[in-house]
Amino acid sequence: AAAKRKPDGPAGRPKKRAKKALNVAEPDAKPGPEGAGQAEYSIPPPVSQGKWKNKERVLIFSSRGINFRTRHLMQDLRTLMPHSKADTKMDRKDQLFVINEACEMKNCNKCIFFEAKKKQDLYMWLSNTPQGPSAKFLVQNVHTLAELKMTGNCLRGSRPLLSFDPTFDKEPHYALLKELFIQIFSTPRYHPKSQPFVDHVFTFTITDERIWFRNYQIIEEDASLVEIGPRFVLNLIKIFQGSFGGATLYENPHYQSPNMHRRLIRLSVAAKLREKQQVKEVQKIKKKGSKVLIGEDPTEVVFETPAEEKPVEIQLVKPESKPIVKDKKKPRKIQRKKQKKLFRTEA
Repeated sequence: AAAKRKPDGPAGRPKKRAKKALNVAEPDAKPGPEGAGQAEYSIPPPVSQGKWKNKERVLIFSSRGINFRTRHLMQDLRTLMPHSKADTKMDRKDQLFVINEACEMKNCNKCIFFEAKKKQDLYMWLSNTPQGPSAKFLVQNVHTLAELKMTGNCLRGSRPLLSFDPTFDKEPHYALLKELFIQIFSTPRYHPKSQPFVDHVFTFTITDERIWFRNYQIIEEDASLVEIGPRFVLNLIKIFQGSFGGATLYENPHYQSPNMHRRLIRLSVAAKLREKQQVKEVQKIKKKGSKVLIGEDPTEVVFETPAEEKPVEIQLVKPESKPIVKDKKKPRKIQRKKQKKLFRTEA
């Protein structure tokens, strides 16, 4: 029956039944004499037994206008970095400092931003948001995991080793980039999405004033390395004090923009064509020009010996005509040919 409403207060509600607690044996509890006949349950410990303290999160996204190769490279980096997050593409008209707000909304303190220009040039920004510093690179020679036919493989979510060239410790701007690479590409310890295994290596090598990125698998049998991918080359442009802007800390004097590189190639091709055209014009002028007459050399007659003069003989009598001798063998040859034809027709 429904509870009647009392004038003093609200209607009394029926009390809820208490749920029966399940008796689960604790893993650390020792079995006593009373529970000797009952089954024992052991709960395995978690994979990461420590506490996740280094909470580094990396936002990886790009601007609009990138090609398929850049999209695959971005997806490969997200696969290799379990502490990364994704976001939608940013409009090319927006300013770069808007990325700091996007990182704050995504709760990320590092950012890898791919910027595409003219649908053929790719730039990469590495930034520590929101304080800085940040570095801008030109990405060249991109090869993705799907493109390269390599035998290496690694566990998804495993922690990588970072290997750096000794040059990173010699110059200050490379030392700054080394610390930036360590904080971005290294997977934090005890990260929830990571695995407690180290089975691949990220290598950063400096050659020809550029940074070469490679990813290798560690084989347990003989500790040899097999390349997995992706691979790309970073050409440093500038290092800024702030995040996506600010004062310029370092500018690469060896950097050449893609526009200037393409312009030099066009100028070299045009110079070759102009040189060919000039050679053709010179050849035409030589053909049309008048021939220069060389004067006679008086020394040429020194070694010439005069020939003996022979008297001129005038023949006044007509020479006798030679008698015409007919070839006697000719009719015999004709007769032989006729015999051969008859023999062929009879055969």
